Amino acid sequence: MTLVIDNIGELVTNAGGLGAGPLGIVENASVVIDGDTVVAVGPAGAVADERLDAGGRCVMPGFVDSHTHLVFQGDRAEEFTRRMAGEPYDGGGIRVTTEATRAAGREALRAGLARRLQEVHRAGTTTVEIKSGYGLSVESEAETTSLAAEATPESTFMGAHVVPSEYLGRTDEYVDLVCGPMLEAVRPHVRWIDAFCEKGAFDADQSRAVLEAGRAAGLGLRLHANQLDYGPGVRLGVEMGCASVDHCTYLSDDDIEALAASDTVATFLPAADFSTRQPYPDARRAIDAGVTVAIASNCNPGSSYTTSVSFCIALAVRDMNMTIDEAIAAATTGGAAALRREDVGRLAPGGPAHITVIDAPNRHHLAYRPGVPLIWRTIGADYVQPSTEHEPEGER
Repeated sequence: MTLVIDNIGELVTNAGGLGAGPLGIVENASVVIDGDTVVAVGPAGAVADERLDAGGRCVMPGFVDSHTHLVFQGDRAEEFTRRMAGEPYDGGGIRVTTEATRAAGREALRAGLARRLQEVHRAGTTTVEIKSGYGLSVESEAETTSLAAEATPESTFMGAHVVPSEYLGRTDEYVDLVCGPMLEAVRPHVRWIDAFCEKGAFDADQSRAVLEAGRAAGLGLRLHANQLDYGPGVRLGVEMGCASVDHCTYLSDDDIEALAASDTVATFLPAADFSTRQPYPDARRAIDAGVTVAIASNCNPGSSYTTSVSFCIALAVRDMNMTIDEAIAAATTGGAAALRREDVGRLAPGGPAHITVIDAPNRHHLAYRPGVPLIWRTIGADYVQPSTEHEPEGER
């Protein structure tokens, strides 16, 4: 059964050969899909078994959200309120979420993940990475990574998020646990390993040990770095060949030079800077230097409780010196690069039919109308939404 999305006002393909400019824009277009695959892109009026009239709306690839923490229990709304009143963010609230996550049953965690993935889909995201990092014990990390793996092929082990309360003052012992029994327990469920290289979390040597253990286990490498201050994390990520270094709020000239000379993606998380009152990074410096950049939501209960990549695009345009086209590319092909994926983030014949329809005539409205629910329809996804049919009482 084929479907044509017809009467498209503006089609963003991200395939330069199909249309104008780097985003491959086609005006007055149609897209024909067969099952889960795009089979044709061209002018309006194409014929298929079924027709969806876009009504002049903008159509683009689904967002690729390459950094989220969607498996957790509880929220930290009061912490957010205190931060808005001036309390600085230091990452310590992660342990609050850890307590709630450990105490939750598997079905409660699955139900929460299902709700968030439904929200992710409504927000136009069709590829999502999910990190652990709120279990911080062998048993809980194994459980949360297995839940993430049920939903997405892009599951990441982040036992090195912070040191849990029972290991305070014994960070090296905890790193040994992460690199040994914990990694062994999660290995069947994950594609990636990540660590938080930051003051108050893990230093460069500890982060390197985690990444080396993950690489020895056959995992791809990612790294949180330079969120709270300048530090060695970005250059460590480049040295280790990480697919991406995420946050990058503080970038020195040496950091940018290292990124530009590598294939490591700098993933910006503007909603986290919004929520923590950190300064926004100057993406213009990185882009002009030739760095490959991505934008992701960093959805988590403490520092960025949003699934809206559209909101992140608006922040990037308003506060990070990015053009709308750069921000859209960062949220699609940039996210794909951060996941080492070439099959997502584009709309071209032979590729997956992961499509977002914007309730606006063109892409500019994503920044022009911030906060407005402009996602009219999301088609296809690279993740599975767990059922909420048996959701525990009181968990909605």
